[in-house]
Amino acid sequence: MYKQQFFFAFLSAFALVTCSGKDTGEPELRLPELSISDVSLLEGDRGQSFSFRLTASEASEEAILVDFKTEEATAGEGADFVGTAGTLEIPAGLLEGFIEVEILGDTLKEMDERFKVVLSNPVNAVILTGEAVGVIRNDDTFAFIPEDGYITAESHVGYSLVWQDEFDGAALNTSDWTHEIGAGGWGNQELQYYTDRPENAYLEDGRLVIEARKESFSGSPYTSARLITQDKQLFRFGRIDIRAILPEGQGIWPALWMLGTNISSVGWPACGEIDIMELVGHQPSTVHGTAHWGPQGQGYSTHTGGSYSLDGEKFSERYHVFSIVWEQDNIRWYVDENEFFRLAKANVNGSYPFNGEFFFIFNIAVGGQWPGYPDDSTVFPQRMYVDYIRVFQEL
Repeated sequence: MYKQQFFFAFLSAFALVTCSGKDTGEPELRLPELSISDVSLLEGDRGQSFSFRLTASEASEEAILVDFKTEEATAGEGADFVGTAGTLEIPAGLLEGFIEVEILGDTLKEMDERFKVVLSNPVNAVILTGEAVGVIRNDDTFAFIPEDGYITAESHVGYSLVWQDEFDGAALNTSDWTHEIGAGGWGNQELQYYTDRPENAYLEDGRLVIEARKESFSGSPYTSARLITQDKQLFRFGRIDIRAILPEGQGIWPALWMLGTNISSVGWPACGEIDIMELVGHQPSTVHGTAHWGPQGQGYSTHTGGSYSLDGEKFSERYHVFSIVWEQDNIRWYVDENEFFRLAKANVNGSYPFNGEFFFIFNIAVGGQWPGYPDDSTVFPQRMYVDYIRVFQEL
């Protein structure tokens, strides 16, 4: 009797194992992942519609459904935006859909304001990024941004265009750019906290805007943004053109620059630094181009550079193009195609790091050893507008 009970118990256990589905031969079901993008746009006097893009990681054979609703943050429902809720459908075979939120415009001078769009209850998908921020930018305090100024050609004799960003999309291309986040300026005693918030870096009317703001954030009295192409867009030699309008004011320090890609292994300054453009805000008519280098482990750099000044004009008043022509063993700096400095390997004592790969950095610092610190004359917010960056290399 005991043996018979044991035999039946064994059969039952075997049946449970074989029916557990661990190896059914059927492929594991993989659902698309849903992400929603932030939006940052001008408010307008009569209002407009914010369009939040919802993207699926892959197409589905069936329609994707997801619920959404708006939530207040600093922007008020009924005062700044029209609250909405519903279900979005992405038809079978498609990758994206859009959620429209009506913004209530006015002519009041007020702070920028935020609200959220929140996703829930997906069908035939899973949520990867389930919350987006809408930033209502108050255009009633904005200064007029001129569209004129210097512009370079889209092609150059002897060169081919290998990479560009015209900043024409709805959001920054994260395949090219990464936000560096943190405070202190990495050794320069700066005052800003670099964030990844849409208030500090956003696309608007075909240009990138980096905005420095006077506001407390994570223990810092100012916020700004620092964007890098590290591990994404890396280059060795070429002609680089960057068209931009620069901020100004005591303690404001915008820069368009590059670092060697080997910084993670050899550190700074051994990796090399190429400052295509820097401006200290109390000298708004002058920009600087500089190269930094030095041995591994040295806490300061050897550097050399030059400057370029406008006559009776400031770099905040219209677009200018900041360029380098970067070749084997030499670099030349330009403003509006006027050369103002050059560096040759023969003029560098020690190791010459500028024949390696480099990545880009765009930022506005607030305060620091070189520009000094903001005072009562400094107006906030301050913005750097970048119309394009184009990289050409020899044929």
